[in-house]
Amino acid sequence: MLHSLGLLTIIVYFQFNLSFSQGNELPYMTSDVKEVSGKLFDYIIVGGGTTGCPLAATLSQDFSVLLVERGGSPYGNPLVIDKRYYGFSLLQTDEFSSVAQSFISKDGVKNHRGRVLGGSSAINGGFYSRASDAFVERAGWDEELVKESYEWVESRVVFTPELTPWQIVFEFGLLEAGILPYNGYSLEHIEGTKVGGSVFDNWGKRHTSADLLEAGNPKNITVLLNATVKNIIFHTNDDAGKETETRAWGIRFIKSDGSSNKIHEAYLHRPKNSSPWGDVILSSGALGSPQILLLSGIGPQEHLKDFDIPLIQHLKGVGQGMQDNPCIALLVDKMPMNRLPEPPQVVGIADGLRFIIEAGVAPISFNASRMPIAAKIAFPVSRGKLELQSTDPRQNPSVEFNYLEKDKDMNQCVKMAELLERVAKSESIALFLGLKPQEKLMSSTDELRKLCKNNVRTYYHYHGGCAIGSVVDDDYKVYSVNGLKVIDGSTFQESPGTNPMATLMMLGRYQGIKLLRQRRDAPSNL
Repeated sequence: MLHSLGLLTIIVYFQFNLSFSQGNELPYMTSDVKEVSGKLFDYIIVGGGTTGCPLAATLSQDFSVLLVERGGSPYGNPLVIDKRYYGFSLLQTDEFSSVAQSFISKDGVKNHRGRVLGGSSAINGGFYSRASDAFVERAGWDEELVKESYEWVESRVVFTPELTPWQIVFEFGLLEAGILPYNGYSLEHIEGTKVGGSVFDNWGKRHTSADLLEAGNPKNITVLLNATVKNIIFHTNDDAGKETETRAWGIRFIKSDGSSNKIHEAYLHRPKNSSPWGDVILSSGALGSPQILLLSGIGPQEHLKDFDIPLIQHLKGVGQGMQDNPCIALLVDKMPMNRLPEPPQVVGIADGLRFIIEAGVAPISFNASRMPIAAKIAFPVSRGKLELQSTDPRQNPSVEFNYLEKDKDMNQCVKMAELLERVAKSESIALFLGLKPQEKLMSSTDELRKLCKNNVRTYYHYHGGCAIGSVVDDDYKVYSVNGLKVIDGSTFQESPGTNPMATLMMLGRYQGIKLLRQRRDAPSNL
């Protein structure tokens, strides 16, 4: 018996470590700004989040990379790694150091953004699902490289979940409400009811995008933690007889904890021959990337003038087109209980991919939780904007999403709320909760409109602010500025429909491969 237990322990230990580390090592990480100050790199990536980590890992195959993250390490933090504490990181926020930074949009809706290596993949529900084929086609991406990039991610951080009793019951509720067909386990974004992938493994450990750094060359990556980028360093060549050229040369950064405002700098290598330069790449998310561009003098001229920021490039699209997916949630339990938190594992995708419905168990305090069923509009038309509130990069910018401002969104919300009510009041869910199934399933249109207007909330899937076509070109290069790219969800003109985490991880790998290919094919006088 003891022998059997010992063997089982060894097997579990081996499988756990295999799934956790993939057999490679993480790159060097430091929070000492002096170690990085004044150094040169081939690429500087601002933001070690969902996209920045796979991008850094990929570029490190051939080049030196500095990855700057304003938060700390996720490793060893149970609020990030342990599934039992899912959602707790959103309850424990502070000004400078918490892994989730809270903000309230001008709409009055509370929201959060990741502030930790791994970004929002370290604080979200961990639901993994690819974008639809139609989204990939509209984005103009290479379908084969997209597939390869998804698979690269999935081989490292994605797992098939073991459904909990609540998720199985919710699955039946979706089918009862007519969200068909049943697709079983699938990573594809398709109509019907399905089980998605998860970044939580079967031992209840979260695998964030930070784990993807293990796939890179650790000798070529330096990760600077707890450092906030203040702005980008530019060089303007205005020599007589030459066309004026503005180029990113490096970054200025400060410590994130507020203990010092001393500014440090890091720079791009400057080739002595015709070899192409590297880039400063912003991967700081839909709030961080437009904020850094504005702080660096790239954006609407009049807005920059209000903060006495010298103009580098007038780009009126910076901070424009902000979107969040409007969400309506219904609580199906009668009162708070002390249930273990539970991330979503099953999803209902309905009305031509327009509505997404998930359920979980969400903590509302450290000893109580509720059971919401939440639905989002996948393709809203209402848009807002982002502006600076301060020149301190550690402070949140001001953002307004204008939820349900357009009549089309409100009408969609009413239709979605009807479907949500059918799911929440299904016989399967009622029996599971020990409730009597309700005969009256439909509220009036006026009641549903009021529900939408008064209870709209975030699904944490906001995007925009540096959209392709207005701020960056098809190669993610910022217009009229050389050596500067934006690669993250701020470039999206629309949501991938499903949880964007999978697509953002894929995007980092995809664009990293494209950059490597471009550098290898570039002419050189070496």
